[in-house]
Amino acid sequence: MKRTIVFPPIEEATEDGLVAVGGDLEVDTLVAAYQQGIFPWPVSVELPLAWFSPDPRGVLFFEELHLAKSFEKFLKKSPFRVTFNERMKEVILECARVPRKDQPGTWITPDIIHGYEKLFREGLAYSVEVWKEDELVGGLYGVSMGNFYSGESMFMKEDNASKVALWTLCQRLKERGIKFLDTQMVTTVVEQFGGRYIPREDFLDMIKKTDWNLPRREVL
Repeated sequence: MKRTIVFPPIEEATEDGLVAVGGDLEVDTLVAAYQQGIFPWPVSVELPLAWFSPDPRGVLFFEELHLAKSFEKFLKKSPFRVTFNERMKEVILECARVPRKDQPGTWITPDIIHGYEKLFREGLAYSVEVWKEDELVGGLYGVSMGNFYSGESMFMKEDNASKVALWTLCQRLKERGIKFLDTQMVTTVVEQFGGRYIPREDFLDMIKKTDWNLPRREVL
């Protein structure tokens, strides 16, 4: 029997964007969440699952993409090659493992890993892999539902590897007519490429115009 997934009204979210606590990470739950502008963001493995819709929301509009001259020079002689959807599990595991500056731990819990692996098997998530010869040195993963794409997390083991993953993804999506990438927050890398915060209300208006029924993972 098909479940009906119901989230509290986003208008009732807390100041930091918390919409709900609890629930699961099954495919239908994640689909319902993203279609309402909500995403899971666990606080810790010890606490119940938390769901957020922050205000403002981080977005990278592809028409506003820009490239620093130093990174442009790097791309011309980059030692990396990029693939899509070849190593989803390895990418998400590395995103959970690789330490980040000023972050003592990771929000990518085992439940998150299993949930997004299920999404991937359904064609509703994607991965980008950056290779140096035969070694996976960077990458990112996210959601791909219709013409909606998000960037959930990325990692790097070599300088610029995560930037190469994000830049290649943006170029691929832009070429295919996708207008923006939901980044949820604006990290340093996202900001360097032109990402910015917009009011949640504007983001939700964009979500309402999304075509969720395109063939799964059609673009990548």
